Amino acid sequence: MPIHYEKQGAVAIFTIDNGKLDVLTPALHKELYDHLQAFVIDPDIRVGILKGRDGASFCAGDDIKSKLPDRTRQQELEGYLFLHQNENGQPHRPAWDLDILRMERYKPIIGAVDHYCLGQGMIYLLHLTDLRVATDRAQFGLPEIAYGMGGAGGITRLGRQIPYVVAIRFLLTGELMSAQDALRYDLINEVVPPEQLMEAAMRLAHQVARHPPIAVRVEMEAFQRAHDLSRSDALAFCNTLYRLQRMGYEGYGAGTGFFAGRERRDGH
Repeated sequence: MPIHYEKQGAVAIFTIDNGKLDVLTPALHKELYDHLQAFVIDPDIRVGILKGRDGASFCAGDDIKSKLPDRTRQQELEGYLFLHQNENGQPHRPAWDLDILRMERYKPIIGAVDHYCLGQGMIYLLHLTDLRVATDRAQFGLPEIAYGMGGAGGITRLGRQIPYVVAIRFLLTGELMSAQDALRYDLINEVVPPEQLMEAAMRLAHQVARHPPIAVRVEMEAFQRAHDLSRSDALAFCNTLYRLQRMGYEGYGAGTGFFAGRERRDGH
């Protein structure tokens, strides 16, 4: 069962479709990678939505029951050290998920979460989504520690997105977090009834898509990179990025005075 990728106007929708729990396999990781590549370079798409199949879980993580191909230790190591774009045929190498996490992306994606968001599904939520809507029955978790797999818990993002004591309890206990707690700790933006999930996600997507894509792209890069820089370096970088945008911008607000010429031009 695939990762569906469809376009509705300026919005692209990624749907994980693999049973009731929407678990992931190496083939699905690669398929998601390919769709993300297409999403990033498509000039007609301004926003994405990542979700599970309607009525199913967002994603309960990797399918730990599926049999992986036999690999030598060297092949396993190579899978984690090298990018996989040259892999042909049925995907079998590990770490396609790492290729996804390494991907540079400054086009927003909205997470639409129902039922379970666990393990690798939770890691993808943390890394691939910028705005999040969840149903009131959604549950979030990183239960890997119970299976002896510490260190994979979205470490580069979780501690930046929720308070330390909340994050560390989440990681060390493997407890699930309710949608209400996720909203309280600012892990998600909105909680809605299940039947309103896609309506809320699409409404948010259209709010973002109506803005000039250059402005959205610059805003995202400035925001993301500034988190990894010192205060002075972040200020210098953002000022340079802002000036560069204003020099080449010919859309809404360009001309003599910031609000001179109010015509909106698509693509700017």
